[in-house]
Amino acid sequence: MVNPKGLLAADESAKTCQKRFDALKIACTPESRRQWRQLLCMSPNIELYVSGIILYDETIRQKTDEGLSFGHALIKKGIIPGIKVDMGLVPMDNFEPATITEGLDGLPARLNEYYEMGARFTKWRSAFDIVNNIPESVIRANMMIMARYASVAQSAGMVPIVEPEVIYDGAHTIDKSAKYTEMVIKILFEELNALRVDLSGIILKSSMVLAGSKSAMSKPAQVAEATLRVLHSTTPKEVPGIVFLSGGQSPDQATSNLNAIGVQGEQPWPITYSYSRAVQDPVLKIWRNRANNTKKAQALFSQLLAQNSAARNGEYI
Repeated sequence: MVNPKGLLAADESAKTCQKRFDALKIACTPESRRQWRQLLCMSPNIELYVSGIILYDETIRQKTDEGLSFGHALIKKGIIPGIKVDMGLVPMDNFEPATITEGLDGLPARLNEYYEMGARFTKWRSAFDIVNNIPESVIRANMMIMARYASVAQSAGMVPIVEPEVIYDGAHTIDKSAKYTEMVIKILFEELNALRVDLSGIILKSSMVLAGSKSAMSKPAQVAEATLRVLHSTTPKEVPGIVFLSGGQSPDQATSNLNAIGVQGEQPWPITYSYSRAVQDPVLKIWRNRANNTKKAQALFSQLLAQNSAARNGEYI
């Protein structure tokens, strides 16, 4: 959580990567994904803006052009490698289309392997589509599993990121977003406490509170007020850091909203970004798996990271 850095989420599954590559007519293969992740992770001066990178299972097993594993190549740059350890969302029985996250089976052994590969923090995501007025029982079931994951990760000597995402899609108001985000985070900490998870050794990765994508766009000042109100009412002071996912926001929107939060000054916890698409999509559009586009793509990537690092402190113009 060192200021003014953030985290890079480079942990898209092969399925998600396929969708993004297909949209730009980029062949999606293990090698093209390796080249893409290498462009991001080995980007010049990335260590000025990024303290840790969340990797996908495929990536942490791959090597850079120099023959270093991604985990050890990041360590060499002064960046902490992390790893996504959940196995994705599946329909929750009796509550479809609500989902539940899988991945607890075999988790201790996987964590031990990832630790040997250099990973020192982990990530687990659940997602809540509030358009369908998701029942509390669905939230609690997901948060019980997330708390169990966090407990196992800490036992393995790793820092768990807990990510309860409230989905941005829909026509819901900012007030409805605030209501559900507050409920989700409140239940998460109830379950973390129930399993005696050390709250001083986790990172909360949260959605910002904003109206749905099919509603009028929330203004940055509104987002900052609602988001901080929810965090102050739910998140214990001993939590050492909060990072935001971009959650379908445009790059400009994600940066402006983070800046509006940063403008509010110091909070009980350090707050920064952990973006994926908001810092990757414009770069991918330039790169398109063409080697002669790499430097131009990396220059834009560096610019986007610098903007969000400034926004963390309310200094983005």
